[in-house]
Amino acid sequence: MRKLSNEELGRLSVEEFKSEMKTPIAVVLDNVRSMNNVGSAFRTADAFLIEKLYLCGITGTPPHRDIQKTAIGAQESVAWEHCTTTLDAIKELKERDWEIISVEQADESVMLNDFHPEEGKKYAFVFGNEVFGVDEEVVQSSDAVLEIPQFGTKHSLNISVSMGVVLWEVFSKMKLT
Repeated sequence: MRKLSNEELGRLSVEEFKSEMKTPIAVVLDNVRSMNNVGSAFRTADAFLIEKLYLCGITGTPPHRDIQKTAIGAQESVAWEHCTTTLDAIKELKERDWEIISVEQADESVMLNDFHPEEGKKYAFVFGNEVFGVDEEVVQSSDAVLEIPQFGTKHSLNISVSMGVVLWEVFSKMKLT
């Protein structure tokens, strides 16, 4: 057994990525303060061919050194836009028939393992601030709330970890089953 070289991985070029059929998923960052988490969002969005990344409120935008450091160039391949507020992004997405799903702990949340995406639907997953999570108004404006089951002593995962877990689970159910 040996590790594959970068050349053997057969990755898309930025131009090929931009013309590739995207996964019907958008990621909405609700006032994410860490530029490293924003960079991770770009990199994760690139990995799963996510349609678009919405950077809302105080969430940083490219170009920024810390975003570049973590994104390692994915900010060039992934489509993104900045919205003044997360509610603005949600309104725009709802007008285009996207299902809005906040990733949060809530009284009526659906556990990630119980979530089954419907064929033909487009999903926008909202990930919140590192300290406060998804804003309450945003949760209330969502069509559903998704929760990652956790069994330890901590109440949450880092946003970049949450994105990876949720996007992999949904992507695998959409594309690999």
